[in-house]
Amino acid sequence: MAVLAQAIGAESARLGLALPAEAGPGLARYAAALWQWNERLNLTRHTDVERFVSRDVADSVAIATHLVAGERVLDVGTGGGVPGVILAVLRPDLRVELADRAKKARAVRALLAEAGLSLPVHEGAAQELVARRGGRERFDTLVVRAVAPLSKLLTWFEPIAGSFGRLLVVKGPRWEEEKREARHRGLVKLVTVRRVAAWPLPGSDNESVLLEVRKRAASGRPEG
Repeated sequence: MAVLAQAIGAESARLGLALPAEAGPGLARYAAALWQWNERLNLTRHTDVERFVSRDVADSVAIATHLVAGERVLDVGTGGGVPGVILAVLRPDLRVELADRAKKARAVRALLAEAGLSLPVHEGAAQELVARRGGRERFDTLVVRAVAPLSKLLTWFEPIAGSFGRLLVVKGPRWEEEKREARHRGLVKLVTVRRVAAWPLPGSDNESVLLEVRKRAASGRPEG
C-alpha cells in the first residue's frame, strides 16, 4: 500500500496537485478497494494511478477549494465514491455523506469498510434525502460528477432549491450547451447557474468546469 501511496503522490506532484501529506495512505487504500470492487461491479473506468489522479483526484481537488471548513456535503450519485470519498480524505474537516441507488450504495459501503474509511452512505434518490433534511442536518453543498445532464439535475433539484445551500457540478466542454438547454426548458427560474472554476481535461485541448447552482433571492441574485 505504501508503494501505491507513493505513486499517487508522485503523479499528483507531476500534475501540480497540492495534496495534504497525510492524505496519501487514505487515497491508496480507497483506490485499491475501488479497483478490486470494480472487477465485480462496474464502478469506474479509471483503474490505474494516472487516470485515478488526473481525473478523480484532480476533480476532487478543484471542488475542495470551494468548500469551507465544517460544511455538510452530500455526494449525489456517488457511484464508486468519487468525488465524495476523496473529498473526505483530502478534507477531514468536512462532513461528507454519500448517496446512490441501492446496488451501488451497498457496494461503496462495503469498499469503504475494506479501505478502513467511515462515511454515511444513503440508499435511494438523493433529492428525496435532501428534501427531508432541514435545520442543523441541512446540506450546505451537494456535489455532482458524471451523473446526468444539467437539465435532469435541475429537474430534480430546482423545485427543492430552498432545501440546501448550493449545488456544485463538474461538467465538461458541453456545459454551455447544457445550460442553454436548461434555460430553454425553463429550469433556471428559481436558481442561478454560473461557472466558478475550470481546469485542463487531460489528453485533450478541452477543460472541465465547476458550475455553482444557487437559489435566486427575491432580487433575482443568488442567495449568499
